[in-house]
Amino acid sequence: MPSRSPIHDPRPTKSGDGTRQLLQWGGSMVGTGVLAALLLVTVLGGYSRTGASTNAGWFALIVALMCIPFGLMLLTLGAAKWFRNRRESR
Repeated sequence: MPSRSPIHDPRPTKSGDGTRQLLQWGGSMVGTGVLAALLLVTVLGGYSRTGASTNAGWFALIVALMCIPFGLMLLTLGAAKWFRNRRESR
């Protein structure tokens, strides 16, 4: 009986479903966004109603506004998959 290649196996394994990667990348993206926001407020001149005060501040603002929402989306998806895997393992 020939063995099936894991590439052609339609059933994903529990360890290979991407939950860990989603949690890791989501956490690192949120961390990067929070760090950029903290640097914007403390080191890079702050911000006002019209935006950041310096060019580096604008860059930090853009990074924070991209990383925080996308990272939270990845973390939410990873947490949902983790809870589903935990429920199915019982």
